[in-house]
Amino acid sequence: MVGFIIRRFIAMLLTLVAVSIVAFAIIQLPPGDYLTSYIAQLASTGDQVDPRVIENLRLQYGLGEPFYVQYWKWVTGIVQGNFGHSFEWKRPVWELIWGRLGNSIMVEGMAVIVMWLIAVPIGIYVAVRKYSLGDYLATVAGFIGLAVPNFFFALILMYLAYVWFGTTMGGLFSPEFENARWSLPRIWDFLAHAWAPVLVLATAGTAELIRILRANLLDELKKPYVVTARAKGLPEWKVILKYPVRLAMNPLVSTIGWLLPALVSGSVIVSVVLNLPTAGPMLLRSLTTQDMYLAGAIILLLSVLTVIGTVISDILLALIDPRIRYGSK
Repeated sequence: MVGFIIRRFIAMLLTLVAVSIVAFAIIQLPPGDYLTSYIAQLASTGDQVDPRVIENLRLQYGLGEPFYVQYWKWVTGIVQGNFGHSFEWKRPVWELIWGRLGNSIMVEGMAVIVMWLIAVPIGIYVAVRKYSLGDYLATVAGFIGLAVPNFFFALILMYLAYVWFGTTMGGLFSPEFENARWSLPRIWDFLAHAWAPVLVLATAGTAELIRILRANLLDELKKPYVVTARAKGLPEWKVILKYPVRLAMNPLVSTIGWLLPALVSGSVIVSVVLNLPTAGPMLLRSLTTQDMYLAGAIILLLSVLTVIGTVISDILLALIDPRIRYGSK
């Protein structure tokens, strides 16, 4: 098991190097740079910029240098804890993304927990009670959850909250707690606001996990070892939970690596609709304005979450299914 973990961590480091190169290349794919977009924006409003000022800014930020030089400056700064300076916000990138990325991890992490708490029991039940009323109800609810876009569900919740309670949903904190230090009142205020985005983000994912677990568990329940366990007189709950559920969980555990980044990137429209101070809207804004250091830092951190999540899912898979760690030798 130790050798398995060491190999995964080495692969993680190599993957992060490759991801950093790809991330920096992607944000430079559009023609021009931030200064080009800035000049076009000023021109649309009738303002003029001194060409010497633009040239000085281009030299200051290294925008006229080759790709590999810009990448090396960026990645060496990150190793030293410096993610660069945002062109648009005129502030260090780490100061901008620290709070928003933390909000994203909290909201999307809670959504993942809610998804698993709901999907696993329901998935086991509908597989064991195949073609029952509960199975049909879960199937219909799952199709609705997959078909309804998250942002549309958010709009429905906002409308119902206004009609029924006369309140406007939005944000993650009340105005008095927006910039306050963390405390029990602020945590309670966060939970009072976070339930709506968590519910919205968890809807489609829960429906998908239920269908995956149901299909895999139905396949496992037909295998000879389950028939043998029943023939030996084991209790039904033990027959189901000890081995079939563990093996049927493999596809769910393997999704941990991409689930959190997928929620972050997929919640951009939901964050805009609900006015959430998360990383999604800031990433969208930085990409449209070609704020390269800000966009690159967010993309890189999301990639780090993906790689770390993948390593965690590999370790969990090896723990619940010995065939994986034995087969990797």
